[in-house]
Amino acid sequence: MAESKSAPDPNRPISRPTGTADPGARSLSERLAAGLSAIAEGDLSPKATLAVENEFIEVLGLMVAAGQSDYMAALFGSLDSSGPCTYPGYPSGLSPSGAALAGGVGIQGVDFDDTLVGAPIRVAAMVFPAVLAAGERHGRSGREVFLGAAAGMEAICRINRLAPGLIHSRGFHPVGVLGPFGSAAGVSRTLNLGPGAMAAAFGLAGSLSSGLLEYLAEGAWTKRLHPGLAARSGLEAATLASKGFVAPRFVFEGRHGLFHGFAGKDDPDPELALAGLGQKWYLEDVAFKPYPCGTMIHPYIDCMKELAKTGLQAADIVSIVSDTGAGFVPRLWEPLEAKRKPGSPYAAKFSVPWCMAMSFFTGSAGLGDFSEASLADENIAALCQKISYRIDPNSQYPDNYEGHVLATLTDGRQIELRQPHLRGGAKEPLTRDEIIAKFYQNLDYGNFPADRRERLLDFALTLPQAKNLSGYAYFRA
Repeated sequence: MAESKSAPDPNRPISRPTGTADPGARSLSERLAAGLSAIAEGDLSPKATLAVENEFIEVLGLMVAAGQSDYMAALFGSLDSSGPCTYPGYPSGLSPSGAALAGGVGIQGVDFDDTLVGAPIRVAAMVFPAVLAAGERHGRSGREVFLGAAAGMEAICRINRLAPGLIHSRGFHPVGVLGPFGSAAGVSRTLNLGPGAMAAAFGLAGSLSSGLLEYLAEGAWTKRLHPGLAARSGLEAATLASKGFVAPRFVFEGRHGLFHGFAGKDDPDPELALAGLGQKWYLEDVAFKPYPCGTMIHPYIDCMKELAKTGLQAADIVSIVSDTGAGFVPRLWEPLEAKRKPGSPYAAKFSVPWCMAMSFFTGSAGLGDFSEASLADENIAALCQKISYRIDPNSQYPDNYEGHVLATLTDGRQIELRQPHLRGGAKEPLTRDEIIAKFYQNLDYGNFPADRRERLLDFALTLPQAKNLSGYAYFRA
């Protein structure tokens, strides 16, 4: 009779990079947690410190901008518990989970938040609501919340390097897939849980990752939901980990791990996420948007604004052809006829031809320009029909976002314009004054009380010096 063999333990972590990984070896999550949990005051570079400071200004303004929207009304209506945490402009206290969820949805809501150039993903929306909620709930100092925000941002930036573009290509939204890990790292550092608990939080976050790109078909609200769910999931993962909940160690590189499941990549190189940890800060590369729409569209908007400045009339234009990188065509150019006629103001934010046409007439592409009135504008609709694209084999995307316009006119002339990079990115960053101006623009859009505006800005600017976040509750409506 053949000797029977016991079934393998399904909880035994199995690593895939070499196929023979020692289960006793340190996993990527453990190594990453060891570095991120040790971040201390003075470790951040001046540029990284400035980025986190600017993000606190940014996220508070963005939450206000979205606060009176229909999607936030639906979200707030779904939260049936109260608690000690704040959403600026909302009158009731929220539970930590509720505040993290609402904050993530609000920050992403008007699509005016940050982006990471090179392997596109937003960063702050999944981290800051969670660390603010954890800090407010547990009485942490502003400095701990600040360091938690830095740890969470850096976690997303580094993990995102392991399979750039592959998550998108399989129909998943990297914000929802990778965001919970940033939130988990941020909360773990805010609460000083230590490397073991942070690694466990990573393991738990892997089972809370999700997010489909199907929102692109109809401009559905689920894109806004993804960073909120990610912020909440990471907060809950860190909380569970702090109580000893056991999680898989090889959540990233394991046989059934994150990158196998969501990216189809069985051998992610851990050094892409680990190299220079504590010395090199990838969060420095986060870009701040000048327009509230898809980031890759921005350079095209700049070209159209310059075209309008020539005094050209839309009736003089026969056609506009734009060179483009192939990588974002499925999301922002195609299907072309649908992109020329977006079904909602939200869908319009992810249409290159519509944003180009709109900005030619408005000269701004501001928050109020994405409206039902703009969708019904016959001049914008007519110009949209004249705009098409061609793939540029020499495009620098995704390492650089470029804009291009080749306009053919009724008199046979052609006008060609190029925007060589993303304004707000590394090559032309927004200044602190521009970040603050954007903050006030968001407060105007969200009808935030005039007598509280300066104080909200001061709260953001002085947060690292705060003994705790007790003052945050003042900004409930």
